Amino acid sequence: MKRPILKSSNPIWWFLTLLYAGTFLTILILAYNGKLPVFLTQNDKLAHLILYCIATYLGHRVINCRQMKLLGYAVPLFPILFAIFTITEEAMQSLSPNRSLDAMDLIASLLGVVLGYWLAARGTGGIENRK
Repeated sequence: MKRPILKSSNPIWWFLTLLYAGTFLTILILAYNGKLPVFLTQNDKLAHLILYCIATYLGHRVINCRQMKLLGYAVPLFPILFAIFTITEEAMQSLSPNRSLDAMDLIASLLGVVLGYWLAARGTGGIENRK
């Protein structure tokens, strides 16, 4: 019997993830319009770390820590895709009059992705291969 691509996750994870996705997108829109709240701009690197950590944690949990094969290795699906999004979004900031490409922001964001993945994997019984 063929297994569905994504198993159903606990509804609370879906609710939290959708709520946070709305928050995350709102912050991105505010940033691109130059209207970020001061508390986020004063602690820019910490904000990147925390925002991307929470997003990765929730995203990885909501898809039940799914993995994919990449060059023969099992890699976590959401963290890899979110890291690609993160790199792309940071590069696109150079096209915005209200944003700027910042390597330290990118490093803080990617560290957030790694930390979020580690916390999610730890909370689900460890980092393991999932089919």
